Amino acid sequence: MVKEGNKAPYFCLSGLDEKGEEKEISLKDFKGKIVFLYFYTKNNAPGCT
Repeated sequence: MVKEGNKAPYFCLSGLDEKGEEKEISLKDFKGKIVFLYFYTKNNAPGCT
């Protein structure tokens, strides 16, 4: 479990590039840069409608 203030583990996600084409995005691509990660609660959770 990742806690606030801890370093995030490396992971990859599929996403879209600037042209709207599918691209794999890895946290390693941002090594040495400041990155803001937002973790969304699961759908229909008490705080999320």
